[in-house]
Amino acid sequence: MIRKGIVMKLYKGFQDEYQRRHSEIWPEMVDMIHEYGAKNYSIFLDEKTNILFGYLEIENEEKWNESAETRICQKWWAYMKDIMETNPDNSPVSTDLKEVFHMD
Repeated sequence: MIRKGIVMKLYKGFQDEYQRRHSEIWPEMVDMIHEYGAKNYSIFLDEKTNILFGYLEIENEEKWNESAETRICQKWWAYMKDIMETNPDNSPVSTDLKEVFHMD
């Protein structure tokens, strides 16, 4: 199992909307996330900076990267682009974090 940490940026004033959209996450999005080998997925918000910290566990990096090409992922990105920083392809601007400590 690979542990991943990422950071993203939410636009100011969209904290409640971001949380609402995720509380109503589409079942087909959840299915895709599991199908591409991810579990134990959490997103945290620093309310002072609007920085989002995502944590998830994946089975395989290459397989997880392929999830970006799915129709449902592309649809989700388009749905979220108005409330967070995104790239030209609508993917969230994100930075992978390097794990420097882990303890079970």
